[in-house]
Amino acid sequence: MIKTKVLLINPRKPEKKKILLAAEIIKKGGLVIFPTDTVYGLAANAFLPEARKRIYRVKGRKFDKPLIFLIDEIKKIYPLISELPKEAEKLIKRYWPGPLSIIFKVSPLGVILTGGLKTIGLRIPDNKIALSLVTACGIPLATTSANLSGRESPNRAKQAIRNLKGKVELILASGETKYKLESTIIDVSTIPYRVIREGCVKKTQLEKIMKLK
Repeated sequence: MIKTKVLLINPRKPEKKKILLAAEIIKKGGLVIFPTDTVYGLAANAFLPEARKRIYRVKGRKFDKPLIFLIDEIKKIYPLISELPKEAEKLIKRYWPGPLSIIFKVSPLGVILTGGLKTIGLRIPDNKIALSLVTACGIPLATTSANLSGRESPNRAKQAIRNLKGKVELILASGETKYKLESTIIDVSTIPYRVIREGCVKKTQLEKIMKLK
């Protein structure tokens, strides 16, 4: 058990001091729980393998389940992916920032984040706290939902606190999340493209933009 600090944070105007504290913890290898537009997330420094492993350990998550990496600007995907299909550009234009995670073929730099996996999942969240945190860190954040593996993903701070207090350094507590549901995950690294998880964005919505199996 570790001492977990819980801070209330303004969802409309996130306090800079609290964001900087969270960013400093992450940069040093700590874990932070924070709200996104979908559910409350658990974040670590994407470039620190031991920090990424801690996410798996505190959640009881299997190591073969990849993490999603949050970024704050579209241009930041280019160093991390090896190609950007035209159909994926359409999805990005429509759903970023927002509740769609996209899996791409990974670049040599991106492999450092994925631990050798040939694909990487990326998302830009539509949430001021989440975006402020990514920006303050200056690096992609390795993330997953702030719950114990197999349990419901939290859309309220009190759920995240109940799940993981004593296992992380900091929890940024705000109100209920916008969508109250996990992001949809689509894999564009293979043809045909595949919906790995249907969440906020429905498969039928994606089919209007691109053909899916």
